[in-house]
Amino acid sequence: MGMSVTISEATEQDVEQIFRLQYLCFQSEAALYGNYRIDPLVQSLDSVRQEVGADCVFVARLGEEVVGSVRGRTGEDGAAAIAKLCVHPRLQGHGIGARLLRAAETALAEQRGATMFRLHTGHRSEGNLRLYRRVGYQAVGRTKGADGVELIVLEKPAGTYATTA
Repeated sequence: MGMSVTISEATEQDVEQIFRLQYLCFQSEAALYGNYRIDPLVQSLDSVRQEVGADCVFVARLGEEVVGSVRGRTGEDGAAAIAKLCVHPRLQGHGIGARLLRAAETALAEQRGATMFRLHTGHRSEGNLRLYRRVGYQAVGRTKGADGVELIVLEKPAGTYATTA
């Protein structure tokens, strides 16, 4: 008997699972850069709770287990920042990340008036870059995170959110 992964808005009851999942998922990113002080690994539970309460947060569920999440918020300029996309390592490569992105993009555009989507990933994170390019993002620059990791900034217009698969 198989279960399918469902995507839904996160609730207060999901906060601890999101927190634990984020910590698990970003270990590979930390190892890639030799830096275990990256933001997703040092974020507090209270900070995640605040984001779930204020931001546009979606989770992927397999039964009752949260196996993926993504967050987004729209700025005053209409650009939506999408962040901390993660999928449990055992379920990566099955399209869950793209489904989470689409859910966040749709909600940010339709409910929060986003006109553009912006996200960033580490410059060595080839899997992430492949996903983002495949769903329409283009590199527009580079920056350094507070943790010193070099990041590639990617964007796409909100009008293309429906093409994310």
